[in-house]
Amino acid sequence: MSKILGKINLMQLTSVIKKMKGQSGDVECIVIPIESNNLFKGEKGLYLDLIAFELKEKKNDSKDTHLVKQSLDKVTRELMTDEELKAMPILGNLRVWDDNFESESKSSMEVQDESDDLPF
Repeated sequence: MSKILGKINLMQLTSVIKKMKGQSGDVECIVIPIESNNLFKGEKGLYLDLIAFELKEKKNDSKDTHLVKQSLDKVTRELMTDEELKAMPILGNLRVWDDNFESESKSSMEVQDESDDLPF
């Protein structure tokens, strides 16, 4: 059985990082609008549907085997132009790995301070 490791960069979605007030002080949060990111509200949660594409050509310095994009429902997809579909960001990557694999985290984020209270 193969093991698959993946990373999703949530900042590729329409989002912002905010510092908000929590019960024990400031909490750094990511705020992701539901509708503008085509998130799906289900009975048991809020979902981001994903699809992975196997890479045809791998870079020499990368172990990635797949790229990950958002999967949209048929109605939303049909309303988009070819340019809009091609412009959808790569959200992350996947790779088949063994027990010797170590991962690195790479991201760049803008932080916005705001003093809204949080329930946690």
